[in-house]
Amino acid sequence: MTTDRDRTIEPPGRERGEHAHSGPGHDHGHHHDHGHHHDHGHKGEASSERRLWIALGVLVAFTLVEGIGGFWSRSIALLAEAAHMLADCGSLVLAVIAIRVSRRPASYERTYGHRRYQPLAAYTNGLLLLAITVAVVFEAAQRLISPAQVNGRIMLAVAVAGGIANLAAFLILSGASSLNERGARAHVLSDLLGSAAATAGAIIILVFGWLPADPLLSLAVSVLIFRSGWRLTVDSAHILLEGSPSGFDTEAVERELEDIPDVCDIHHVHAWSLTGEKVMVTLHAQINEGADGEVALGKVTNVLRQRFGVEHATVQIEEGECPAPEGAAGCRGAA
Repeated sequence: MTTDRDRTIEPPGRERGEHAHSGPGHDHGHHHDHGHHHDHGHKGEASSERRLWIALGVLVAFTLVEGIGGFWSRSIALLAEAAHMLADCGSLVLAVIAIRVSRRPASYERTYGHRRYQPLAAYTNGLLLLAITVAVVFEAAQRLISPAQVNGRIMLAVAVAGGIANLAAFLILSGASSLNERGARAHVLSDLLGSAAATAGAIIILVFGWLPADPLLSLAVSVLIFRSGWRLTVDSAHILLEGSPSGFDTEAVERELEDIPDVCDIHHVHAWSLTGEKVMVTLHAQINEGADGEVALGKVTNVLRQRFGVEHATVQIEEGECPAPEGAAGCRGAA
């Protein structure tokens, strides 16, 4: 005979507190930990949105400045930077929309709520950065083949002003921890690097009159932009594909939980995250026959919380053989 007991430590984004039951004939014990965590989460999202709006205002103003300055000075570095900043403005708007949508309460159709829009927005931003890199490389190559006259003074003034604006936006987002804000910060950092390259190019043109400095420095910055875009795309895709959160060792979880008295086996361990911040875990814990399931359940959840920082876990206590079929779909090691 198998008895299943589930304990939930903080619901996965549900505002109404519903929890699914495995069906009749099972004994469930639930531990709810709602208000504090949700209140903290909403405050964090409000701060995140405020930072994004301030950074957006700064970038919009200087996108216009760099765009006009690029056309006036005929600098590919400034035009590329203006296009990049325009894309960044779009990415910040997308990030804000993702945060607002994620606040919608969970429903029977979306039982985890809408928080997944945040990594989805980050993934889109990563792809956008990669596309911008390709565009910059193409235009810079064209300029190397056919150099164009550049007004170094205008280029320098606009590049310095743009650099100050990007630095301000980067500092505003410096406290970012969510994947969504990390994506926005990656955009702004690449903008800052672009402004630095444009400034260096302007100085070289003014001092030495060497026009290829403009497209060459644009190519150098495109490598850094590509690196940021690739990292962001890979990280957000990992979350969307239900990968284990970075730094979370599922094998260590199994080892430590199996050291708990009366727990003889830990299996079907699944770890993931909705937004890349809070770890969520489900697992089966097999206990010795005659052991107190509630006591074992409490010990397992305490280890998960205190040792591994898991704030939401669903633990199924089993007395006897696991009811899940061997090689069940989605289980680690299944074909």
